[in-house]
Amino acid sequence: MKNNKIIAVIGLGYVGLPLAIEFAKKYKVIGFDIDVLRVDELSNVFDRTNEANLEELKNVLLESETSGLVFSSKIEDLSNANIYIVTVPTPIDQFKAPDLKPLLKASEMLGKVLKKEDIVIYESTVYPGCTEEDCVPVLEKHSGLKYNSDFFCGYSPERINPGDKINTLTKIKKVTSGSTPEIAEIVDQLYSSIIVAGTHKAPSIKVAEASKAIENAQRDVNISFVNELALIFDRIGIDTTDVIEAAGTKWNFLKYKPGLVGGHCIGVDPYYLAHKAESLGYHPQVILSGRRVNDNMGMFVANKVIKLMIGKGQKIKGAKALILGVTFKEDCPDIRNSRVIDIHSELKQFGLDIDVFDPHANPKEVLHEYGINLLLDIKESYDAIILAVSHKDFLNINLDSIKNDQSVIFDTKSFLDRNIIDGRL
Repeated sequence: MKNNKIIAVIGLGYVGLPLAIEFAKKYKVIGFDIDVLRVDELSNVFDRTNEANLEELKNVLLESETSGLVFSSKIEDLSNANIYIVTVPTPIDQFKAPDLKPLLKASEMLGKVLKKEDIVIYESTVYPGCTEEDCVPVLEKHSGLKYNSDFFCGYSPERINPGDKINTLTKIKKVTSGSTPEIAEIVDQLYSSIIVAGTHKAPSIKVAEASKAIENAQRDVNISFVNELALIFDRIGIDTTDVIEAAGTKWNFLKYKPGLVGGHCIGVDPYYLAHKAESLGYHPQVILSGRRVNDNMGMFVANKVIKLMIGKGQKIKGAKALILGVTFKEDCPDIRNSRVIDIHSELKQFGLDIDVFDPHANPKEVLHEYGINLLLDIKESYDAIILAVSHKDFLNINLDSIKNDQSVIFDTKSFLDRNIIDGRL
């Protein structure tokens, strides 16, 4: 590996920013993003995702001869790099199909600055084969260079857990891979230099891509199982959490909890794996059945709340409901693929007047993404209160002050004292 490594991290979101900061402690790093405002904020030591350690960010912005971080939104600034790490989003479209536009746009951009002997490493979650079958042709087309002769590729799937301040980037083992055995070793050494937990060098890029896809598909299927149990136990009239606690007394029982499954990984990655399988003529059964169960949980919660309200003699049309939380997980500002919107949409169809409160979410982002105006403060009482996200802040809310005698309180996370709620998953 060249001694004068200059790394460009493409995409400065939940994955790219922590990676750029960590590499900048040892190497020269260019943090690139097309969002000019994001670049300006980070240059002024402000991180809207709350993922960065601001003290560390401040330190790496002080460049030395061998290390340091600069931010840019100008493509020409990337020409100085010789290692490019792509961390752009890989979402799904409205038809649940992989949306590779951000990935292919990033590849097209890099093709215009790629030089001989450069290495492009992808971290974005994709289906097996995507790097070499979809991205590499774009790099070749726009660079005029030949893959594995003039330039090389690697794949190292991201394992960032947004909002987790314990299992951070360097403490999670990293899977690495390269387009040749020599490049695989170079990529592995690069990540080994910052990952305290160590690395696992996969035998090929496709294996590394597949490993990421199945990590989240496995978790999705496990959660779908307990979600289906919640649907069954609701009809039986027993509490799912009580059943799981009892079953959990056996040493090999996995205590997954029911709930909404959203976010940028678990609710998305199974569709990438299914897409690849279907392109090869196999129609996955277990993976997609798990997705169907999880995708319908918001509808189940909303319908359960309506039934509880009717049971208390409430008039449904025009009733006021409060949803607590809109991010996809607790104590985190990330709203990507939040399934809380499913509860909101279903209740709206019943004619309820709905407010949403979330002190962690960015109101402008929520309005842009979901068309919902967040409450800045809770000032009135509600006929239904749904705890959708288990932010610690919500334990400090005096629910008695915002409910009436007939109010329904539903807890999707088994987070609140069960003595004060009317129902839970």
